[in-house]
Amino acid sequence: MSLPKFIVGMVFALAIVVAWSWLGGASLGTTLLRVIICAVVIQAGYFILVYAMIARSAPTPADRLREAERKLNSTDVAEGEKLGNARRSLH
Repeated sequence: MSLPKFIVGMVFALAIVVAWSWLGGASLGTTLLRVIICAVVIQAGYFILVYAMIARSAPTPADRLREAERKLNSTDVAEGEKLGNARRSLH
């Protein structure tokens, strides 16, 4: 979901909360509290949704290329190629 769509949806949701509170005869303080709670819940839900979409997304070709370049430029050595494992005598 794009940010502009989210903002429009959030404004409509908050307008519904304001209308519901006003029609229910709630005080200004209660209406403000309901709007704030609704906004926080919507923001948290949006954050979780975006995080889940990013976490579940497959790597792109650019991501795979970047990872391959990191492996090529890495100074890590395979376990069998470490100098400490090859103990040879000079005799």
